[in-house]
Amino acid sequence: MRKVGLRLIPFLIICYFIAYIDRVNAGFAALTMNRDVGLSQAMFGIGGGLFFIAYVLFEVPSNIAMERFGARIWIARIMITWGLVGAAMAFVVGPYSFYLGRFLLGAAEAGFFPGVILYLTYWFPKNYRARIVATFMVAIPLSSFLGSPLSAALLQMDGIAGLHGWQWLFLMEAIPAVILGFCALFLLPSRPSEASWLTPQERTWLTNRLAAERAGTSAVDDHLPLWKVLSNKYVWALALIYSGSSATSNALSLWMPQILKSFGLSNTETGFLNMIPFGIASVFMIVWGLRADKSGERVWSTALPLAMTCLCLLATNLTSSLTVTLVLLSLVLIGNYAIKGPFWALATDWLSAGTAGAGIAGINTLSHLGTGGATWLLGAIKDQTGSFPLALLPLVFLTGAGSAMVLVLGRAARARAAAAMPSVVEQP
Repeated sequence: MRKVGLRLIPFLIICYFIAYIDRVNAGFAALTMNRDVGLSQAMFGIGGGLFFIAYVLFEVPSNIAMERFGARIWIARIMITWGLVGAAMAFVVGPYSFYLGRFLLGAAEAGFFPGVILYLTYWFPKNYRARIVATFMVAIPLSSFLGSPLSAALLQMDGIAGLHGWQWLFLMEAIPAVILGFCALFLLPSRPSEASWLTPQERTWLTNRLAAERAGTSAVDDHLPLWKVLSNKYVWALALIYSGSSATSNALSLWMPQILKSFGLSNTETGFLNMIPFGIASVFMIVWGLRADKSGERVWSTALPLAMTCLCLLATNLTSSLTVTLVLLSLVLIGNYAIKGPFWALATDWLSAGTAGAGIAGINTLSHLGTGGATWLLGAIKDQTGSFPLALLPLVFLTGAGSAMVLVLGRAARARAAAAMPSVVEQP
């Protein structure tokens, strides 16, 4: 398993790192782009929401296509496409071209994350998944931790070759996606049976171990049609839980540079301060995922960080201090990213092998309905009230509801498990 992890996870982390940079770099570009092309906060929020509308429309079909064409080819296709669309964002000239660019970027990237989560189930038994998913998803906070000073530096290229700094930002951060897409064709075997770097004994052991686990999974009936997966109560409940986390990570990655800039900081100061919360969250994310695997406990490992995220988001309305706001946002992101590993391990535990492909994509798709709505609302509320803390209130509602829902589901799961146990009769 160590050999599998070292072969696959570093490359997938780099791919997701670049994907997330290309998704959220509009947040830094907005520091100068909004003025240059005439975008209001509400318009910027609409563009952010359109990304997720496209993501929702194309995500489940993309995951189904990955199972048909194979992970290696489909992940490569996604990366090359989003790199080309990301580069095209350098040429937006107004609100409508910005809307179109964000929509196409969402369509291009759709399926990458749930595809990789599904791909990891082809390689890792379930008692490894929380730590593996947390390690893979550390690319999200790392993209803002390392990408923030990089994006701030690229904005300083303003005027070179007649291009604005934000145009250079989009172009330079899109090129790696295309390169990595071609690399994926050579570096990602679709399943353990195709891994030439495993011995025959290792391939047989891993294949049999995973097959045995799939045979024993029965939380959701096997081989359900897609429409039944998307109407299943587990999928919807898990989507509600994840929508708060997804909305928070995406909204703050996109809007936090502007939140910090509103305190009168320069672009460079904004870039360096933006690193701090994401850097701390990156470390805690892996620690929490490892703890969840060692304890085997998933429900409280998901519910408690979500509750902390909710309370700290709400507390931003009680301060006007940059320092306090930065501390609160750091706690928000620590809690928000801590749940990623335990949640997806929990979701894959509750979904059967027959529904995992469409089920994972369905959860991610439905959760992004909340993400897109929250991103749009944040811009609209900021335009109407002039307050970023008030604009964060939709995230408070989503994370609070998610924390409550995971406890409800966990209690129901324990009740089912207790009912399924054979009764014990004391012998004389």
